[in-house]
Amino acid sequence: MAQVGIFFGTNTGKTRKVAKMIKKKFDDEVMAKPLNVNRTNVDEFLSYDYLILGTPTLGEGELPGLSSDCDDESWEEFLPKLEDADFSGKTVAIYGLGDQVGYPDEFLDAMLEIYEFMTERGAKVVGAWPTDGYEFTHSEAVVDGQFVGLALDLDNQTPQTEARLDAWLNQIAPDFNLPL
Repeated sequence: MAQVGIFFGTNTGKTRKVAKMIKKKFDDEVMAKPLNVNRTNVDEFLSYDYLILGTPTLGEGELPGLSSDCDDESWEEFLPKLEDADFSGKTVAIYGLGDQVGYPDEFLDAMLEIYEFMTERGAKVVGAWPTDGYEFTHSEAVVDGQFVGLALDLDNQTPQTEARLDAWLNQIAPDFNLPL
């Protein structure tokens, strides 16, 4: 079994695209095939000690899900299934997609919901990311001056995506025992 599980929620497919970009950098022994959280179950999710979790921020800073007008269930419906799970001993890295121009007041807010959910259940969350290079008014996902995970804006900063992704993977590599 692969050592790292990569799970994402999506509405437009962009978060899935980033998950596939991450997977392409690693073989099947290191990184499992990315899975949409609406296509997995709790046991499969919990079978990994290392997790990379991706989410877009929708509407007014919301996780993807049925109440944010997604066509399918997503993080909003999956996280409650993990309510009683113990994430002690698990290492988690989060990446988020947002639109800093169209939604500057809630840029990447959904990342904080996943971050808090995981840390409240004992997970070690790694991969904080600097706010330099972004132009937004407010983000709930900024803690101690950094984003709680990799910040991506495929609407306005697509050319920076690959370099940011590579730098972030190099940053989390030691915590994930990743060969880079």
